[in-house]
Amino acid sequence: MSRTCFPSAQHTDPSMDETAQRILEHLTEVEVAAEDILSDKQQIVDLDSRRNRNREALGALRNHSSNDHVKVCFGNMFIKFPPERTRSMILKDQEQLDKEISDLRKQLKAKVNRLNDLQGKPELRGYNLSPLSSDEIKAIGTLIKK
Repeated sequence: MSRTCFPSAQHTDPSMDETAQRILEHLTEVEVAAEDILSDKQQIVDLDSRRNRNREALGALRNHSSNDHVKVCFGNMFIKFPPERTRSMILKDQEQLDKEISDLRKQLKAKVNRLNDLQGKPELRGYNLSPLSSDEIKAIGTLIKK
C-alpha cells in the first residue's frame, strides 16, 4: 500500500516566514510614511486657516477707529488691547505661521520623495522648484527694461 504524503502545517518553509515578515515590514513602513505626509498636509491646512483668520482680523483693524481699544480673544476670554499692539501681535503671529508652513512644505517634499522611493516610483520632477524672491523679480524686471 502506498502512502500519500501531504505537507503538514507544522513544516512550513522558514524562508517563506522571513519573506512574509519583510513584506509586512515594508508595507508598514510605506503606511507610516503615507500617514506622516497626510498629517503634515492637514497641519498645513490648519495653519493656513489660522493665517486667513489673522488676515481677516487685520482687515477689521484697518476699518477700526484708532482711538478705541479692540477686544482680542485669547482661548475662552476676551481682553481689550490698543489697536496698534493688537496689529503688532497679529503680524508676529503671521510671520510665525508663514515660517511654520514654509518649513512643513520643505519637509513634505522630502517625505513625498521618500514615499515614492519606498514604493519604487521615480522621484517627482520639478517638485523641488521654489518661487523667485522679490529681489530676483526686481532684478529680472530691470534686465527686461534695458
